[in-house]
Amino acid sequence: MTEATERLRRYLDDELEECRGEDVDRRLDELSALEAALGTEQANAELDVLSALASETRYALVRTLVAAQGELCVCELNAVVDVTESGLSHALSKLVDAGLVTDRKDGRWKKYRATNRAVALVTVLEGSVNDE
Repeated sequence: MTEATERLRRYLDDELEECRGEDVDRRLDELSALEAALGTEQANAELDVLSALASETRYALVRTLVAAQGELCVCELNAVVDVTESGLSHALSKLVDAGLVTDRKDGRWKKYRATNRAVALVTVLEGSVNDE
């Protein structure tokens, strides 16, 4: 019996006051179903989004775009973060790939806008810090 299964057995024994082998098997089946329901692909997509936010520059860009409630030109965003043009381009590209930002060409200029996903994430994060 693996260490994790033995630990689960002890937990169930505490909870049920008498744990049988079939109790452990049933709970392991339930946990396997939970894991399958979450899906590896979905988890990887969510990790990509979180990874995109895991940079001070990228998070500042997302928060700025969310606060703007509209489009901002790349030149306006460059004034917000202290990075090279190349660094800004890379950061924005990662945010677009993660579905947090959309972009469009407007003549010579490129404009960016926060997506609904970005708005939701920033709102939740701000609320979680304010709730402490």
